[in-house]
Amino acid sequence: MSDITPITYSIGELAREFDITTRSIRFYEDQGLIIPTRKGQTRIYNQRDRVRLKLILRGKRLGFSLAETGRLFELYDADKSSATQLKTIMDLISNKKNDLNQQLEDIQAVLIELTGLENNCQNALASIDK
Repeated sequence: MSDITPITYSIGELAREFDITTRSIRFYEDQGLIIPTRKGQTRIYNQRDRVRLKLILRGKRLGFSLAETGRLFELYDADKSSATQLKTIMDLISNKKNDLNQQLEDIQAVLIELTGLENNCQNALASIDK
């Protein structure tokens, strides 16, 4: 029998580590994305919860909705070795990559337009100053 105690975290520790509010963490819990154990009123988060929280925040930065992140978690938890589950996860990832590439193209186009507008404004200013 092992005497190794699993690593646990309080809500405050996770909030400080990820620079988010405890309210945000409770919201992710309400959405079923993380599931801490409880000791009385105290939430106790394990390593799995910490990793999921990190993935939730990374997903948000990359444009994944919480529903999409939750779906990925569900699929992964359901059966890590199922070809169907893995293909579904890969499809979700592929769709998100396509969305992000389109956004990148749109951003690049807007940057070109803004640079042109900025140049026009600089030229107009230069002609006024003469």
